Amino acid sequence: MPVLTAGMAWAVLLLAGLCEIAWAIGLKYTDGFTRVVPSAWTLAAMVASVILLAWSLKTLPVGTAYAVWTGIGAVGTAVLGMLLFDESREVARLVSIGLIVAGILGLKLVSD
Repeated sequence: MPVLTAGMAWAVLLLAGLCEIAWAIGLKYTDGFTRVVPSAWTLAAMVASVILLAWSLKTLPVGTAYAVWTGIGAVGTAVLGMLLFDESREVARLVSIGLIVAGILGLKLVSD
């Protein structure tokens, strides 16, 4: 894989984070990896997420990229959990998700 420009590396990292969300949500549908199709999609998203993260690391600092990647996954999974699975929407939870978003944005701002 070629080395990316900074802007492209951030885009690849965002895509890696979206794959992170996909596999985390996908786990709910695999029924303990007993359902073939959801399991295959979930495993594919896992592999894609890690490969894209690794590609972005050719350009971005590892600590920043890893924190942003996990943050995107955590926020996206928490929000989709609320939307898809009727998980808690209490204020403290929403504030905590907002703090993660603030951390992601802060890391992005100081890493350019």
